[in-house]
Amino acid sequence: MALDSPQYEHPFGHLIDTLLSEQYEERRYFNLQKLSDVRYEKLPFCMRVLLESAIRKCDGFYIKTDDVSSILDWQTQQNQAEVAFSPARVLLQDFTGIPAMVDLAAMRDALAKQGVDPNLVNPRCPTDLIVDHSLQIDYSKCAIQSPPTPTDESHGAAVRSPAGRPSPRGSSSSGHCAGQRPGHQGGCSKASCSDAPSGRSAAVQIENTPLLCPFHLQPVSEPETMIRNQEMELIRNKERLQFFKWCSKAFKNINVVPPDINAVHQVNLEYLCQVVQEGEGFIYPDSVVGTDSHTTMINGLGILGWGVGGIESEAVMLGQPVSLTLPQVVGCKLVGTINPLATSIDIVLGITKHLRQAGIGGKFVEFFGPGVQQLSAPDRTTIANMCPEYNATVSFFPVDDVTLQHFKHTSCSEEKLVVLEDYLKAIKLFRSYSDQSDEPQYSEVIEMNLSSIVPHVSGPKRPQDRVAVTCMKEDFINCLNEKVGFKGFHISKEKQATQVPFLHEGAEYNLGHGSVVIAAIISCTNNCNPSVMLAAGLLAKKAVEAGLTVKPYIRTSLVPGSGTVTHYLNTSGVLPYLRKLGFEVVGYGCATCVGNTAPLPESVVDAIKQGDLVACGVLSGNRHLEGRLCDCVRANYLASPPLVVAYAIAGTVSINLEIEPLGVNSEGKDVYLRDIWPSKEEVNHTEENIVIASMFKELRSRMEKGSTFWNRLESAESALFPWDPKSTYIRCPSFFSKLSKEVCTPQSIEGAYPLLFLGDKVTTDHISPAGSIARVSAAAKYLQSKRLTPREFNSYGARRGNDAVMTRGTFASIKLQNRLIGKTGPKTLHIPSGQTLDVFEAAERYQRDGVPLIILAGKEYGSGSSRDWAAKGPYLMGVRAVIAESFEKIHRNHLVGMGIAPLQFLPGQNADSLELCGKERFTINLPQELTPRQQLTVQTSTGKSFSVTALFENDMDVAFFRHGGILKYVARSLLL
Repeated sequence: MALDSPQYEHPFGHLIDTLLSEQYEERRYFNLQKLSDVRYEKLPFCMRVLLESAIRKCDGFYIKTDDVSSILDWQTQQNQAEVAFSPARVLLQDFTGIPAMVDLAAMRDALAKQGVDPNLVNPRCPTDLIVDHSLQIDYSKCAIQSPPTPTDESHGAAVRSPAGRPSPRGSSSSGHCAGQRPGHQGGCSKASCSDAPSGRSAAVQIENTPLLCPFHLQPVSEPETMIRNQEMELIRNKERLQFFKWCSKAFKNINVVPPDINAVHQVNLEYLCQVVQEGEGFIYPDSVVGTDSHTTMINGLGILGWGVGGIESEAVMLGQPVSLTLPQVVGCKLVGTINPLATSIDIVLGITKHLRQAGIGGKFVEFFGPGVQQLSAPDRTTIANMCPEYNATVSFFPVDDVTLQHFKHTSCSEEKLVVLEDYLKAIKLFRSYSDQSDEPQYSEVIEMNLSSIVPHVSGPKRPQDRVAVTCMKEDFINCLNEKVGFKGFHISKEKQATQVPFLHEGAEYNLGHGSVVIAAIISCTNNCNPSVMLAAGLLAKKAVEAGLTVKPYIRTSLVPGSGTVTHYLNTSGVLPYLRKLGFEVVGYGCATCVGNTAPLPESVVDAIKQGDLVACGVLSGNRHLEGRLCDCVRANYLASPPLVVAYAIAGTVSINLEIEPLGVNSEGKDVYLRDIWPSKEEVNHTEENIVIASMFKELRSRMEKGSTFWNRLESAESALFPWDPKSTYIRCPSFFSKLSKEVCTPQSIEGAYPLLFLGDKVTTDHISPAGSIARVSAAAKYLQSKRLTPREFNSYGARRGNDAVMTRGTFASIKLQNRLIGKTGPKTLHIPSGQTLDVFEAAERYQRDGVPLIILAGKEYGSGSSRDWAAKGPYLMGVRAVIAESFEKIHRNHLVGMGIAPLQFLPGQNADSLELCGKERFTINLPQELTPRQQLTVQTSTGKSFSVTALFENDMDVAFFRHGGILKYVARSLLL
C-alpha cells in the first residue's frame, strides 16, 4: 500500500514532517530527529540511510519494527541481526538485466492466460537498464603503427579496411586528411594545416569536438574502426536490442539507456544519481543496488549502494527488500595535508593500499576527518570504486560541501540543490567537518595521514620498482653503481660524470647519464583521470609563462586515450601550452608504450653511443621495459603526466625536484618545480567548472537524442512480447507453466535421486558458466539443432535470455568434480540405468520419469560471483533441494528465491560422516507449517535417517518457498 494512502496507518507516522521554504514547494519526509534517540546521533552516516529506509518502508511484513530497533541498536547488533533494506532504485547492465526483463515479460504472458491485465506487471522499484556490455572488438588497428602515408598531391594515400578489403569509404584524394583509422575519411583540408611527416601540426584552432584528426587536429567523421564495431554490435545483438526497445515502451518504472551512450557506472554517476529522491509523496535519500561489483562507485557522492546478484536485483525490482546482516562499519579518519606533488592517482592508490593492509573484508567503510575535504568528488568516487580491491562492501563518503559544489556543475537545478541541502541537514545526513561534537561511533577507527602519500615514479626497468620522487636522484646514482640486473647498469664511478657535446639544429647541447631524450604523455590506461591530465596542462601553462622550455632534441609527444581528452584539454585552454613545450597530439592509439616512438635524431643517438650513456625516457603509460621505447634508451620511468612535463623541462632524471631548480628563465632566475606546480585547488576548480560541466552537458544531450540506430529500431507496441520461436537469444521461460491462484502446502520430497554429489567450494562458475559454449556441450547440441555454426554460438552470458541454452549450460563446467563419476567434467551418473550422461540429459530423463532431484555438496556451496542462473538452471532441471555443509549467503538467497530448499547438515556432520554414497534415494519430510531454520528429517532408501536445518532465515523466505519462488509469489499477488 502506498505511504500516502489514507487507509495506511504507518507505525512511524508520528515522524512525518514537512520541509518548508520560500524557495520551493513544501515536501514531506520522515524526520528521524523526532526519534529523540541518542542512539541515532551516534550511528555512522551509512547506517542512518539504512534506518531511514527501514522507518519509511516499515509495513510489518517485509520490514518490521524489529528491523528499526536492530539498526538503532547497531552497536550491539552488528554482525548478528539480519535486517531488510529497500533501496530507492535498481541499476542493471544488459547481460544481467535481460533475464530479469525476460522473466517479467513471461509473467505478463502467465497473467494474461489467467484473464488478468498484463499491464499490471511492472517493476515496483524504479529500475535503470544500461545497454553497455554488448560491444565486442571485432576490428582494431593501432593508429600510430600504421599512419596514413602522405603523398605529393594529398595527405592521404589509398587505405584498406580492417578486413583487408578496399574501404567502402575510400581514401582522400581531394586534399583531405585520410584520418586516424584505416578507411577513415576526414574533413581536414590540406590548406588549413601542416602535413609535417613528424606528425606535429601547426598551431590551429581546435573545434570543441571529441572526434579530431590525430595528425591535424581538425574535425573529422567517426573513425571506421569504431563504426564497424558498432555495426557488428547492432547486427549481433539486434534481437536483444529489439527486446529492450519493447521493454522501454511496454513497462512502467523502467528506463532503458540504449547502446553507444556510455558505460553503466558513468551513466549512474553523471545522469541517474539524485542524492535525494522523491516518490510516494515523500523525499528520501537516494540508494541503489546494481548487478555489478563496481556499483560501489556511487558511494563517493554520498549515495549508499553496492552490487548484488541477478535474482536479488530482480526481487528488489518486484518490490522485495534486500536482506543483510548489519555490518561492521570501519571509520577511516583522514588527517594531514596532501603532498603538493601528489596527484589523484597517488592518493587513490595510497588509500587503497592502506585499506587492503587493514583487513576490512566484508565491512562498510566510512570516511571522516579533516583530510576528506581535500578530496574532490572524482577522487572520492574512484576510491569507492576500488572497494573490490580492498574487499570492503562499500566505502561511504557522506554528503558535504564538496559534494554540493560538485552537483552545482551538473544538470542539478538550483531548487533541487537547496532542497537537497535543507533535507539532509534536517535529518543529520549532511557532514560538517567543522563540528566535531556529534562524531559517529564506529566499530573501529583506522587513521591515515595523507602527508604520507608521496608521488612516485616506477623504473628504470620494471613497473613494480617504485621510487619516491624526492629520492629519484639518489636512486638513479645507485642504479648506475649496481651490477647489471633488474635495476643496475654497472657504470664505473669515473665515467658517471661523462658529458658528450653534440649539435642539434645548429645549436650545441650536452648529454650525460640520466639525460631525458623521450617524454611521452599517454592517457589511455591508468592516467585517464581528468585531474592528472589537467595538472600536466596547467603545469605546462605555468612553465611557459615562467619562461621555461623543453630542449628541442627531446622526443616529446601527447597521445590522449580518446578524443574526449583532447576536447577537455582544449576547452580548459591548456593545449596550446602543452604544444609550446613540444607535447603535440600525435594520434589516438598505442604509441610509446609499445615502442612506436619516432627515431631519435641521429646526433642524439651518436652522442649516446659515444659516451655509452644511460639515457632516459619518461612516460605516463604502463609499459617501460628496458630498450622498449628505443634500443639506445636503457632507463625508462613511468610517471604521472605532470611529472613527465617536469622531467622534460629539467632534461634529466638525475635531479632532486624538491631542492634543485628545473631551469632558468630569461632573466637568469632559478625556477623550481614548486613555483609552477598547480595546486590541487586549481586542478579541482578547472575539473569541476570546465571538464565535469562539459561532460554532464554532453551526456545529457546524448541521452536525450539517443542513437540513430536505436531511434529507428522497430519493436512491437503490444503489452505482451511477441516471442519469436526461431530466436536463440530471447525465449519465454517456463517458470510460470503451472501457475495457479492457490498456494499448495509444501509437499515432502519423496524418493529423490542426487543429480550430483559434489565436494567443497563449488562456485557459481561450476554451476552456471558464463564463458564460451563448448562444441561438445548440451547447449552446443541445442544451438546446432537450430542450424547455428560454432562461430555463431556466442557465449552463455550473451544468451542469458534463452532458458533452453542456460539450462543446458547448468553444471557444464569442464572443471566440475562429481563424485558420482569420479572424474572432472560436465557429466553425471543416471543412477537407475547406470549410464554416464551430460548433466542436462540425465536431469531431462529424471524429469521425464517424474523423479525429483537433490544435490549433495560440501562447504561453501555457491561461492564466487553472484549469478542468477546458478539457481534458475537447477530449478528448471527439477532440483528440489540442495543439502550442503554450508552455503554462500547470496547463493542461498537465490535458491530460496527460486523455490529450492537450502538444507544444511548439522554441525559436525557431512555426507562422509553419515556414510552416504550418493546413490541412495532420499525422502525429505516437509511439515505443512514451515518455520525459519526448522530442523527437518531426511530418510534414505538404505534405512539411514539424519536431520538437516532448513536455511529459511525469516517468514519472507518461508513465503517465497511455499509459493515456489519469488516470481510465482509476485504473480499470485496480482491474481488475487
